[in-house]
Amino acid sequence: MTEASVNANDSPAAGAPLDPRDAHVLVVEDNVPNFVLIARMLAFMGVQKCEWKTSGWQVVQFADTLPRVDLILMDIRLPYEDGYQALQKLRGNPRLKETCVVAVTAEASEDQMRRAKKAGFNGFLGKPLDPDRFPGQIRKLLAGEEVWEWK
Repeated sequence: MTEASVNANDSPAAGAPLDPRDAHVLVVEDNVPNFVLIARMLAFMGVQKCEWKTSGWQVVQFADTLPRVDLILMDIRLPYEDGYQALQKLRGNPRLKETCVVAVTAEASEDQMRRAKKAGFNGFLGKPLDPDRFPGQIRKLLAGEEVWEWK
């Protein structure tokens, strides 16, 4: 995360890893069981502020209503607007353009990961998510590191 995103979102000071208990996470996922799994893993880590959007359509408008967004976990295959279209709109919003956005997809491959990186995502997590690795991946992302894993 850059200083611009931290200040734009009224988050804690830049450079310091964000404690999961203080993190505000938006999950963009159309599959209810997948969202429930992600929300439970985040809750297990101590994340108390987890919001949910079921499609890329109007994700910017929704995120802009939240007091703060530290991390967006974005499914790629979504109804109405996919994760790539939603990412473009997020990057075009002055308040959200520097927010950490991670692609999360069942179509995980090296090619998809390269495409996500080229599109401007800050990371890539392949489904099924690994519950043993997930907490470490999220902690890295909240510390401002990128995570690119498709296996």
